[in-house]
Amino acid sequence: MLIGILQTGTAPEELKESTGDYPGMFEQLLAGNGFTFRTWNVEEGDIPAGADAAEGWLITGSKHGVYESHPWIAPLENLIRQIYVDGRPLVGICFGHQIIAQALGGRVEKFSGGWSVGRTIYDFDGTELALNAWHQDQVIEPPLGAETVASSATCRHAALLYDTRIYTTQAHPEFDAEFLAGLIRTRGKVLPQSNLDKAIASLPMPTDNAEIARRMAQFLLGGTASH
Repeated sequence: MLIGILQTGTAPEELKESTGDYPGMFEQLLAGNGFTFRTWNVEEGDIPAGADAAEGWLITGSKHGVYESHPWIAPLENLIRQIYVDGRPLVGICFGHQIIAQALGGRVEKFSGGWSVGRTIYDFDGTELALNAWHQDQVIEPPLGAETVASSATCRHAALLYDTRIYTTQAHPEFDAEFLAGLIRTRGKVLPQSNLDKAIASLPMPTDNAEIARRMAQFLLGGTASH
């Protein structure tokens, strides 16, 4: 099964040699499920011709806001709507979670409560899972028909399910402790020190990345993201 990765941002240059870039992180996260991958660098204006260019789709995270006026935002939103109508499975992570919601009629804003950074506990329909977060923007109002399937203390709509077509999460299952530590070093200066201190303290603690990877793969293969 060919998974089209829609790359909307890049890892810090200082980290790429050791951790790789976002598409490679997702390829590693989803390895062992029979997937092949092709990346379109949407941030650089590389937009697929249509929904049928891949059998399933994944949108990465990004440092950009979905409400910013970049020339590639509108074409990406058009593609998202095409994929949705076509019915091919689509997974979105962080920025991907947000841009999908916006493209389908939801609302994304900077959260008035500030940043979520580092290991965060999410309630996935009664199951607590720990995942790394790195965001202030979040989905404030999901699109009509999207079901909220996870939340945290600071993020009400932390994962959304759009029947059997789209599954998205605000958290970053592709971020391990090494990458998060590097992100704190290279991009942490824009964050409050209290957020950074909490994130640094959580680095040795385990996350449930593998469980979310399992759910993502299950969804891409069969249109479900069950426990």
